[in-house]
Amino acid sequence: MAGNGSLRKPRIRKTAPSVRQKVEQAKEKAEKPKAQRRKRVLSAAGRVASPVRRLKPQVRVPQNSATKPLFIVGRVLKKILRPLAPRYFVNSWRELRQVTWTSRRETWRLTSAVFIFAIVFGALVAGVDKGLDIIFKNLVLK
Repeated sequence: MAGNGSLRKPRIRKTAPSVRQKVEQAKEKAEKPKAQRRKRVLSAAGRVASPVRRLKPQVRVPQNSATKPLFIVGRVLKKILRPLAPRYFVNSWRELRQVTWTSRRETWRLTSAVFIFAIVFGALVAGVDKGLDIIFKNLVLK
C-alpha cells in the first residue's frame, strides 16, 4: 500500500461549462435533434463493438543487428524520461482539449477592435505629447 502512492492516477476535475459552451450546446440541441438521435444510436452500437475494437494488431519492429542500437537508446530514454514524460503529456493533452477557438467572424471583429483601440490610444498620447510640448516651450524655454 505504501509503494502504490506514487502510482495513483491524477484526479480529473470537471469544470463547469462556460457561457459560450452553454450557448453552443443549446444551438446544437435546437438545430439537430435527428443528428443527436442518430449519434446516440451510433454510440450505443460503438459500445457493443468496443471489445472488438480493442483487438487491434500491434506492429512490432524485429530486433536484429540493425535495430539493436535503437532498442538500447529507447530503453535508456524510457528509464530517464518515464517519471517526467507521461504526466506532462497527459496534462498537456487535457489542457489542449479545453481550448475553444473563435470563429472567423469573431476573430476579425476582435482584431478590428484592437486596431481601433490602438489608433485611439495613439491619437490620445500624441495629443497629450503635443500639448505638453507647447506648454514646455512657452513656459520653460521662453
